[in-house]
Amino acid sequence: MNWFPEMHRGRRTIVVSAVSLRKGGTLAILRDCLCYLSTLADSGEYRVVALVHKRELADYPGIEYIEMPDIIKGWGRRLWCEYVTMRRISKKLAPVYLWLSLHDTTPAVIAEHRAVYCQTSFPFYKSSWRDFRFDYKIVLFALFTRFAYRINVRRNDYLIVQQEWLRTGFSRMLGVKKEKFIVSPPERKDIQVVAGNIRLPCFTFFYASTPDCHKNFELLCAAASLLEREMGTSKFKVVLTVSGKENSYAQWLYKKYGEVDSIDFAGFMSKEKLFGYYNAADCLVFPSKIETWGLPISEFMVNGKPMLLADLPYAHETAAGGKAVAFFSLSAPGILKGQMRKLLEGDFSFLNPVPDFGKQEPAACSWEDMFDILLERSFIS
Repeated sequence: MNWFPEMHRGRRTIVVSAVSLRKGGTLAILRDCLCYLSTLADSGEYRVVALVHKRELADYPGIEYIEMPDIIKGWGRRLWCEYVTMRRISKKLAPVYLWLSLHDTTPAVIAEHRAVYCQTSFPFYKSSWRDFRFDYKIVLFALFTRFAYRINVRRNDYLIVQQEWLRTGFSRMLGVKKEKFIVSPPERKDIQVVAGNIRLPCFTFFYASTPDCHKNFELLCAAASLLEREMGTSKFKVVLTVSGKENSYAQWLYKKYGEVDSIDFAGFMSKEKLFGYYNAADCLVFPSKIETWGLPISEFMVNGKPMLLADLPYAHETAAGGKAVAFFSLSAPGILKGQMRKLLEGDFSFLNPVPDFGKQEPAACSWEDMFDILLERSFIS
């Protein structure tokens, strides 16, 4: 494949670099971005080039692809790609009107306009000795991102984040004016999922997440253990999407709390089964220490049922619009246990609606809004 086809006269070139996005929420962002850019390419006004791991991950008509599958083999390759290879590519594609990096770092490219999507909140994560014990890569990644974000960051016209607290935090950390941050929360789409038919015998608390140490499953497990001593095992159940076998953290969790009868280590769930539990469970508990968004909160919130959430900025923003929410400190499981007991006793008085956050500009509710800003089309009357 010819990486650099001849320039189409009269078309502005947009480049999207996303060579490390391969799965999960970050891949969804890439797909949504390219899906919209495909319509711009079809209009004939823009030429769109995407630097990706594999084209098959996000293949849309009208877009030219440069596949770079070897970049994920190490951080050395990634850094060389960001600061050497991409500069060469930008020269070959010149003139580039907009270069949008979808993975945190600001590549050393030549372009009229530049922007970076800050995909991770880990620069704000306060690691502990336990994190290093279970997954030292998380600790190193948090340290690395604090350094990597700073390189070339002030050369961007805009930085994109998903929440207002990230705008404030990154502005302070990087010394970049808040006006250069676009807050773009994930679009709240009507998710069409055929939910599994789940029947639960008693009041059920549900926590859906991956078995990573920063997800803080142990706080909920400790609260459940305390509550079981007070109320027995027949009145409630705590269902976790962890089996206890996935990694060292999950194994430690199961070894410590596997004999607590009220805790169900249910393991990974398909989309259908997950939404079945969303429909059947009585309350979502979400004690994660750090999130860029917190998708289970959004997915569960549409049911209007109680949610007990970590008292952290991400949870307050994601739960905006929720009808029955309480927040708990991560300092002691007894606080969460007390809230869980109130629900079991039929006391919902401590739950409150979460007001919507006031929209501060610049902000974007869709990729169309985003590119109106990035391409300066929002200033065209």
